[in-house]
Amino acid sequence: MFVQPMKSLATILLAVITAQAGAFTTPRVSPRLVRQSHLKASLAEKEARSVSRLDPVLREIEMKQAVANKRRETHMAKANAADTMWQQLESYKQEYLEGMKLAKSPPGGSFSEKATRSAVKAFAWRIIAGSVTFVTSLRFSGSLRTALSIVGSDFFSKAFTMFIGERLMNKSQVGRKSGSDDVGRSLVKALIWRLFAIANTLTMAVLVSKNISVASKIAGFDAIFKTGLMFLYERFWARVEWGKEYLIEFSI
Repeated sequence: MFVQPMKSLATILLAVITAQAGAFTTPRVSPRLVRQSHLKASLAEKEARSVSRLDPVLREIEMKQAVANKRRETHMAKANAADTMWQQLESYKQEYLEGMKLAKSPPGGSFSEKATRSAVKAFAWRIIAGSVTFVTSLRFSGSLRTALSIVGSDFFSKAFTMFIGERLMNKSQVGRKSGSDDVGRSLVKALIWRLFAIANTLTMAVLVSKNISVASKIAGFDAIFKTGLMFLYERFWARVEWGKEYLIEFSI
């Protein structure tokens, strides 16, 4: 009695569910329609190209677009390069700032002198000191030949010896503070060098002039005058920054 109505109700529910499921199902597109769509797009592109070839205005616009596109690519490449460089500089900056935080300058501002600085100091001093010795020798010997012989005999030997002395003194940091030699160091260097130079000058003056009295006067005057002169010479070079290499210690 109730079997037939129940079958009808089940049929109706099944139909409703099928209809709703079909509403959410994506409609299938025929491959033929897809091929037709691609063909239409290709034809439209070809038609646009043919029109641009025939139309001078469009052709000119497209040429300008191509030029503008190249310029845009060039500028973008330059911008990318500048951005890369900026990032590198920023990295270097951060490394430098971190290094400044870690670096600790040694007490006294220690530094080392380059060999070129020592060579220039030695050669320049020989010119100054040789001029003084020439005047002194000429004054006490009365002979130009004797004066030239005394000066010329030890010009290069003394220059080389002073260069060696500068390099040896450079190995010591005693008396160096605030990035320069202090007064005490300059005085010690002047005295040490004058002791050697006096002995050298006295020996060469005796050998050349054959007169111990004249040689003693020449060496004695050099001992007094050149000691003070060399002290001033050292004080001058203490203020010269050229040829200095400052020593930095890092504590990590």
